[in-house]
Amino acid sequence: MLKGFTVPRTPRGVAALAPPPPWHFAGDVLAVEFWNDQDAAAESLPGGIELDPSRAGRSVALFADFQFTAQADEYLDPARYQCREFIVLLDAMWQGAEMAWCPYAYVDNDAALARGWIQGYPQKIGVVHQTRTFAVAGAASAPLVRGCRLAASASTHGRLLAQARVTLRDRVDQLAGLLDRPIVARRHFPRLSAGLHDKPVVDELVCCRMHDVLTTNIWVGDADLVFPEAHGEEIEMLGPIKIGRGFRFSFSCSVSDSEVLMDLTTDGRR
Repeated sequence: MLKGFTVPRTPRGVAALAPPPPWHFAGDVLAVEFWNDQDAAAESLPGGIELDPSRAGRSVALFADFQFTAQADEYLDPARYQCREFIVLLDAMWQGAEMAWCPYAYVDNDAALARGWIQGYPQKIGVVHQTRTFAVAGAASAPLVRGCRLAASASTHGRLLAQARVTLRDRVDQLAGLLDRPIVARRHFPRLSAGLHDKPVVDELVCCRMHDVLTTNIWVGDADLVFPEAHGEEIEMLGPIKIGRGFRFSFSCSVSDSEVLMDLTTDGRR
């Protein structure tokens, strides 16, 4: 019998791209809140989801540097299970409930890509970097202190997608107004069968459930963010017209479940 939570399914199952959940993550995040054109943001939403009218156009860009483990000490295989990620979240509503819609996401390895597709994130392969902080003192340590400047960038296929800079101002106890909504994404797997290209085998809105979420070393400051136009991409349509706060924090969380909000193969709202 072939084994494995994902492909490739093999005799022992150890070659699978992702092990079975629960999955655990820990890392550092640089984030910037921003506002974009509401019409452009609305075009990225599937049927059933609307922009939050009280915060219309507000979005968040997150650059994360994290490592992963499941139940077999996967973090001891850093080449496979360390990852950098860039995602965009829009403040939106689902049937009257506040949520964050994820229209774009980029990661730098195939294991993270597979996990993201299973969860519903629209992930593509990209290159993501951010300024790292080290405990040792020195000119390149970037200590988490008032006035420290940090930067991040995301690119794909040699083309810059996003670039951010944050100057730390205040250390705070909570991530007020950031990551305070459940993330909703779309699991979409099309068919290659002739005549069925427009009838995906899976097309559903899912709520990405995270638990045991912890944050620490939370800093807030001033920020800059740009989404340059990149051939073959559309993320620049959500580019900022107003910049809010910048954030830098460390986090950990676990994932073992997702909730299907709507099956779009039967509802028809796509």
